[in-house]
Amino acid sequence: MAHHSPAGPVETGAPMDYAEHEKTYHLFLGLAKYGALHVAALLIAMAFAFFTSAGFFSALILFIIISLIGIYLLRRAPEHVA
Repeated sequence: MAHHSPAGPVETGAPMDYAEHEKTYHLFLGLAKYGALHVAALLIAMAFAFFTSAGFFSALILFIIISLIGIYLLRRAPEHVA
């Protein structure tokens, strides 16, 4: 049996707010970038604290240094928009 469906676009609901969509997308990308940076910095600092005799405060300082350098590099990096 033939299936008859419209060939054109179908509107469902309100029109798309592209400005809000792009704002949310950029917020998500920022959270993903900086979240991954801080998780990696935390893992490196934890490994430094647990597997050396440096201790907690040295690892905390390492975490802060890695985070600051990473934030500087991420803000300096150009954004590639396709």
